[in-house]
Amino acid sequence: MSALEIHVFLCRKDNIGVLVHAEDGTTAAIDAPDADAVLAALDVTGWSLTHILVTHHHGDHTAGNLELKDKTGCRIIGPRGEAARIPGIDVDVDDGDSFVLGGHRVEVIGTPGHTMGHVTYFMPDDRAAFVGDTLFVMGCGRVLEGNYEMMWHSLCRIASLPRDTRIYCGHDYTIANARFGLSIEPDNALLRHRLEDAEQRTADGRITVPTVLEQELQTNVFLRPHNFGTRTRLGMGAVADWRVFGEMRDRKNKS
Repeated sequence: MSALEIHVFLCRKDNIGVLVHAEDGTTAAIDAPDADAVLAALDVTGWSLTHILVTHHHGDHTAGNLELKDKTGCRIIGPRGEAARIPGIDVDVDDGDSFVLGGHRVEVIGTPGHTMGHVTYFMPDDRAAFVGDTLFVMGCGRVLEGNYEMMWHSLCRIASLPRDTRIYCGHDYTIANARFGLSIEPDNALLRHRLEDAEQRTADGRITVPTVLEQELQTNVFLRPHNFGTRTRLGMGAVADWRVFGEMRDRKNKS
């Protein structure tokens, strides 16, 4: 089986668009933030859209669904718990489900918190995870519909994937995330280096997505509530990891 081709591009202001292309011609968009941007990316690559894999119901991830379906005839797959809120959905999936996309296995992982039905799509043979707004490069999504304990559990599920997994997220908030991270872990040299790299990439007009899980485990403070220095800095002792995570998320919300 040949490797997937993955094309990443910017949509709207800071949404990340992703096209996944298999050797048999199957091409899936991960979410559809903007139909015009997806169509332009298809034109650049020469691929024909066959599927949209929706991570969650928010409009900045589904706004292009109906136009793309009308113009390409693509099938839309999305989370069962949010099916009523996803325009044009054809197939609903839930945690623990799997399906085959162009000969490549896709596993569905429930990652609620940002929204209640949010899912992540993991392609184990390709070491690629499409995480929507649950995890960002050196950050994580706001907890809008769930609670902090739920979101922490979802992050743990992503963190348990193979460490060489490439992480494709729904937004490029990397610089702001890294700057916040340094307020929590100011002595993390690798985090500081990644901030400098992100600033250079952005200045050069390059996108900072994808990331690799191994790097996130070393530099993403939202995956590191166990860190002793973090707990000391936050004035939190022997409490559950999710409570430390929640304190950091609260601080990020106000930053």
